[in-house]
Amino acid sequence: MPKIDVRGTELIWNGKYGEDGKLNPVEKPGPYPFQIVEAINKPRTGKEEPQPFLFELWKGEEGDTFEEGWKNRLIWGDNKLVMSSLLEKFAGKINLIYIDPPFATGADFKFKIQVGEEAEEITKEHSMMEEKAYYDTWGKGLDSYLQMMYERLVLMKELLTENGFIYVHLDWHVGHYVKVMMDDIFGYENFRNEIIAKRIYKNLQYQFESIKSLPQGHDVIFFYSKNPERKFPPIFVKKEEIKHPDGYWKDFWSTANRPTMRYEILGVKPASGQWKWEEERARKALSNYEFYCSEVAPKNVTLYRYWLLTNQKLEFIRKSPTGKIEHWVPPSDKKFLDTLWTDISAYSFNYKFDTEKNEDLLQRIILASSNPGDIVADFFCGSGTTLAAAEKLGRRWIGCDLSRYAVHVTRKRFLDIENSKDLENEGQKYGKKAKPFEILNLGKYERQLWQVKTFTGKGEKQALYEYLSFILKLYGAESVSGFTYLHGKKGIAFVYVGAVDSPVTIQECLDAIRECKKVGGTELHVLGWEWEMGLNDAIQEVAQNENIRLKLRIIPMDVLDPVAVKRGDIQFFELAHIKTDIKVNRKQVEVELKDFVIPHTDLIPDDVKDKIKKWTDWIDYWAIDFDFRNDTFNNEWTSYRTKKDRQLNLRASHKYEQPGKYKIFVKVIDIFGIDTSQVYEVEVK
Repeated sequence: MPKIDVRGTELIWNGKYGEDGKLNPVEKPGPYPFQIVEAINKPRTGKEEPQPFLFELWKGEEGDTFEEGWKNRLIWGDNKLVMSSLLEKFAGKINLIYIDPPFATGADFKFKIQVGEEAEEITKEHSMMEEKAYYDTWGKGLDSYLQMMYERLVLMKELLTENGFIYVHLDWHVGHYVKVMMDDIFGYENFRNEIIAKRIYKNLQYQFESIKSLPQGHDVIFFYSKNPERKFPPIFVKKEEIKHPDGYWKDFWSTANRPTMRYEILGVKPASGQWKWEEERARKALSNYEFYCSEVAPKNVTLYRYWLLTNQKLEFIRKSPTGKIEHWVPPSDKKFLDTLWTDISAYSFNYKFDTEKNEDLLQRIILASSNPGDIVADFFCGSGTTLAAAEKLGRRWIGCDLSRYAVHVTRKRFLDIENSKDLENEGQKYGKKAKPFEILNLGKYERQLWQVKTFTGKGEKQALYEYLSFILKLYGAESVSGFTYLHGKKGIAFVYVGAVDSPVTIQECLDAIRECKKVGGTELHVLGWEWEMGLNDAIQEVAQNENIRLKLRIIPMDVLDPVAVKRGDIQFFELAHIKTDIKVNRKQVEVELKDFVIPHTDLIPDDVKDKIKKWTDWIDYWAIDFDFRNDTFNNEWTSYRTKKDRQLNLRASHKYEQPGKYKIFVKVIDIFGIDTSQVYEVEVK
């Protein structure tokens, strides 16, 4: 029977084709350079050059191996923009992609956050930007979801090597739609398997006399290659019990029908069917058994014992007393795995993610579909399960997520990876520090793209005016004219709005403060996307001296999302404030975290505030770069809360090798995943 020809059959949704009937091309913005926000476990070489801007730019010049300077990468941002930007350096270079995208369930996925030393749990609501990744609400139903998946799968195909594999983890809600879509993108002939993965569920339906449906007990994982000829090693898993602990003899004849495999051995040649092995292999196995019978068996050594003594590599063939040709099957605690993966759970909840996947699941996928040193990517990485499994199995990795908090959880996971389980030695801890990795984002470039799309074609001055008016309106302020540095007014407060593509500087704030005072103002609000290091401390003192009440508020990424704007859910949070005590004794420096102030507590739900007992409860993580060089924050010392250890060390010490002036960069990340930083200058002798 001929194979089914699927050509000409496709899945159609609104947005796939234009009004002219032509396929809409997938937009590939950029490529944009990535900004390195933080480097972890990266040793300083002493050759770093100071950078003239806030963040170092990643130029993608690393070697192909860890030894040649490769650094793994965790990227915060929209995966479409991230993948589009990765194409410049990584088109055709990623060996394995696993993704666990939203299932389009409409489920309200939230994060469980532990607060303080007592580990009291709170529920973290997502921002509107994060809803794209976790609430499955793209606003236009299934059409919108399919378009989102289509664009990203096309980009993933371009990133895969010619021998690469991709696994897409879904459930019954949209799995069948995505399967047809992947047939279209990757080719029907490249579909390898539909894997059934066991899920954890709470079945409470037993209490009812009748039910509408059976409880959902599995997910599906669609497994595709880019090359239909690509092969991979078989997957073996542990047996629950060993039926033949001493091995057993099995018929060497098979019902398959290859004439070339019907040779004569021990006087027997099958008239139909075939032998299981090629002739050369079979004759070697026969020789092994003849040697055993003549030289080993007379010494009362069993075949099983002999097999063990020869490193479990020998094969044996004999003629049975009944005249059948048999081959010996050694005892094994493993079995060949099929597509029914019910021996392990697909889910785990070690990091309080409702959709967190099990490292055992990713271990199986990575071992079957990649080699040590290969690049493994996950563009919906969540709590970082794929990345952690890749790290432990000696693969290089790239991870991406839209959620700032997810990126933070993944960072902590890698900082504590040595205390997690080892995937290759059961019952043991991994026991190694994570290889150097960097945290990146697209920063201003993502915002620039939004600005161009939103305010283009109107002239430079008009575009700037509309941008300022847009931000001011969201902030609840009115535009004002006739000023150089003041853009709006909210009540009695004047408002300054920072540019899309650069951090707000101390000088900008100084200029705005002076103009505010000049026109008789007493309060100034500065809105910014990013901030010059050390700005908060420096400028607050100036504002106090000028009798100006100053508020520094963050423009949230949510303003880039039309849905968030339409719903009016935009919140401008005030910059948090760090207080430290730094003591210098010769070449020894001690840094003590004295206070962490979140001014915007009025925007925090009461149930969260009720669980905060002291100022340290706001902090989940803090780190120090003792030799900051105006380039990349290099994580040299850190203290953070884990599931088992809720204590924070509030004191850190460091000894410099050489006297001189140094910059100390202190970074604090609160329980919501938002970072606050401050730079201090010290001189050691």
